[in-house]
Amino acid sequence: MSRTLKLILAINLVVLTVLTFSYPHLMVGPGKLIAGHKQLDADCFACHVSFTGASSPKCVSCHKPLEIGRLTTTGAPITKPLTSTPFHQELISQDCIACHSDHAGVRRYHLKGYFDHALLKNEAGSQCQVCHKSPADALHQQITGNCAQCHTQLRWTPANFAHEKYFVMDRDHNAGCVTCHVRNEYARYTCYGCHEHTPTNIRRKHVEEGIRQFENCVECHRSGNKHDIKGAEGSGKNGKEKKGRDDD
Repeated sequence: MSRTLKLILAINLVVLTVLTFSYPHLMVGPGKLIAGHKQLDADCFACHVSFTGASSPKCVSCHKPLEIGRLTTTGAPITKPLTSTPFHQELISQDCIACHSDHAGVRRYHLKGYFDHALLKNEAGSQCQVCHKSPADALHQQITGNCAQCHTQLRWTPANFAHEKYFVMDRDHNAGCVTCHVRNEYARYTCYGCHEHTPTNIRRKHVEEGIRQFENCVECHRSGNKHDIKGAEGSGKNGKEKKGRDDD
């Protein structure tokens, strides 16, 4: 490589370096800032640290965690908050960059609306309906809280709800959830929510057939159909015992 070519390359490198530090928003800016940060368009180091990128501590210097969602950076009350409930106060760490991006370039490096629920304190992670509105479908209208029994914090769908795996609903059992699942506890159930299935009646009918273990109803009864009884076609005493319930 000739001395002249080396000199040209060196000059170009110096010019690029000067331009990068003099006009960083033109040389390396990945797009315009959000409206709230418009005044920082020419001040990259208000948010960035040299050679490491955006810095969460710099975010917190302006956006006080206790005031986020309640007050603006100038101390004025927020009349139209972006979320229904301020939740930044419930985070285990103020890692702003984990959820937020700013520059609206060709493509943001995080999906819009991304939120990592792992950043929430344990007690806040179980209070889904503080931030999320419950769906308006017929199933969710009967349910209050305990979202984690069917959903995970990683994604809303698919849920692990499969009622027919445990008990198949039929026209005689088209009842509200609370009939079998009391106090919003969907991991447990009781058949005593129906006027026919009282402890006395259940015990009497099963004891007459010589059946002593009858607390876990769905172990034998998978639906309301009296012919759909597990083991009813079996042979021997157990088969007769369970088959006898077909005639109840």
